[in-house]
Amino acid sequence: MCPYGMTSRVVMSNEDLISVDYEIFGRVQGVFFRKYTQAEGKKLGLVGWVQNTEAGTVQGQLQGPRSKVKEMQEWLRSTGSPNSHITKAEFSNEKVVQSLEHSSFNIVR
Repeated sequence: MCPYGMTSRVVMSNEDLISVDYEIFGRVQGVFFRKYTQAEGKKLGLVGWVQNTEAGTVQGQLQGPRSKVKEMQEWLRSTGSPNSHITKAEFSNEKVVQSLEHSSFNIVR
């Protein structure tokens, strides 16, 4: 057995799981933003939730492997749904978690 091969597999599978909260500002309500966010999160293998706020923003939480959460953060910053216009994306409370606290990626009403 090659110890180097074993090491690289172990490192790959031990990527930190992180949790981060987010709030997205701009024209993000009434443009299917939550539906697209849910689809993108599921595509990346993330769990969490997304909801509209009374302030006209969209907020939620992402959980999963650090690299996938970072991909999703970039998507939330720059892409969103086709008719959305994102002016600002804020991320807070980033922390390493031992296990995922959600079982899927849900739209909260």
